[in-house]
Amino acid sequence: MTFDKEKILEYCNRISKNTLMETLNIEYIDAGEGFLVAKMPVNPSVHQPMGLLHGGATVALAESVGSAASFIYVNPEVSEVRGIEISANHLKSKREGVVTATAKIIHQGASIHLWEIRVVDERDNLISLCKLTNMVLPKRKRKS
Repeated sequence: MTFDKEKILEYCNRISKNTLMETLNIEYIDAGEGFLVAKMPVNPSVHQPMGLLHGGATVALAESVGSAASFIYVNPEVSEVRGIEISANHLKSKREGVVTATAKIIHQGASIHLWEIRVVDERDNLISLCKLTNMVLPKRKRKS
């Protein structure tokens, strides 16, 4: 597999149009062998009622970057990816700024991918630590 960072980032950002990723302003910003990075602004649109980053928004960021990372390692002509389990430990709160999620591959099997996703703030403080399991399935025809 040839790795083209710019092509991967363009693809990930393009397929995010009109999705939850666009709603949350998630942007894919870096990629390399075995990792993918995305960022999300922290503002009232992703707050819970106490004015802090909502854990669900953090998990949505983590699952988005981990799922997109799996797409890098499958042939989209014959395979598709489904997240089947995600866990998150929220370690620190955040009110404003930006969080960055880095998905790193732990296991890349033929049918299961396991990712560790670290969500950090601008000072590299760990906000949340997540683990995502994706299943790789044969591509199904969409019903019209």
